[in-house]
Amino acid sequence: MRYFAIVPKIWCGIAAMVFAVQAVAADDNSQTVLIGFAAPLSGNYAPAGKGMENAAQLAIDEANARRLKINNKTIVFKLLPQDDRGDPRTAALIADYLVKSGVVGVIGHWNTSASIAASSLYHAAGIPQIAPGSTGHAYTQAGYINSFRIIGHDDEGSIHAASYAMQTLGAKRIAVIDDDTVFGRDLANQFVKALQKNGRDIVAREVVSSKTSDFNAALNNIKNQQNVDLIFFGGLGAQTAVLARSMKRQGIAAKLLTGGGTVGPVFLQLVGDDGDNTFGLSPGKDTEKMRGWKSFEKNYKARFQGEIGFSAPFAYDATGVLIAAIKQANSLEPAKIVAALHTIKYPGLSTTISFDALGNLINPFYTMYRAEQKKWVPVQTFGKE
Repeated sequence: MRYFAIVPKIWCGIAAMVFAVQAVAADDNSQTVLIGFAAPLSGNYAPAGKGMENAAQLAIDEANARRLKINNKTIVFKLLPQDDRGDPRTAALIADYLVKSGVVGVIGHWNTSASIAASSLYHAAGIPQIAPGSTGHAYTQAGYINSFRIIGHDDEGSIHAASYAMQTLGAKRIAVIDDDTVFGRDLANQFVKALQKNGRDIVAREVVSSKTSDFNAALNNIKNQQNVDLIFFGGLGAQTAVLARSMKRQGIAAKLLTGGGTVGPVFLQLVGDDGDNTFGLSPGKDTEKMRGWKSFEKNYKARFQGEIGFSAPFAYDATGVLIAAIKQANSLEPAKIVAALHTIKYPGLSTTISFDALGNLINPFYTMYRAEQKKWVPVQTFGKE
């Protein structure tokens, strides 16, 4: 019930915003257009969420400076950010609020379970949803025509992770743990399938709760298998940090490999000195290889304080491609914007962005990172434009 307490405050704010929007439109022949944004802005993953919000705002500032016109009215985009806490129940409430607020599209959500929980509401309203951080394939497998992702999904990423584990890391005895979420379970399943396609099977499979900090039982079972040289974990960064520290405490020398959701500041901050030699596959290119990165970095740091999170470039591109679709459609009607997104080819910061019929990014990139001295160091990039 605590989630519903936020609704009256939200509606007071939106009423004032709508009044201001109408006043602006009447005064200067401009029209304010709301773009929704949803991500965790509190809790462990708040730094990632805030970085994405900042990047989306930067894209909006740049678009407003270009004074885009639709139907002879100058469009003034305004970001409507909301904290979904990375929680599916909250995400659904936020989605309902954003739809009722009249947004033309939504940049969000960050984690797969939140994106899935919200997607049916956006679909019912016909509003485009562009996820800047949801790698779980299940998000787009619902087949909603208005659901898009700006990064690759884990079915593709797991192929690269499995190949790296076997060929580069030389892993022969591999154990798998997942956090029992849609994201973590699917990620682990796809990793196992990719291994099996290459004639390699796992020696142990363990499941933990996404809320637990106790890996003792799972690790004891893995230790009983003897000589495990790699553990793959399907889960997010905060739990991966706990797992890494637990492995160190129990004297487990196996390498730790994870998929999307771990590479970023949260893991490094929580793991301390115990994270060295952890490997994480992350969607996208290394930032230094992104076209226009230097300009983006300069503009971001001039506008905001703090480090640029790993997911920020994708939120920037998600916002940019949404605005480009509005321009291409020459309309603010959601159905026309969705149609434009299905045909668009947008030169983004992270890559050239176009989508397949299910809204998945065509030709996605991935980068494998290794944690070294509290930094993520890129070691290999997969993909080609």
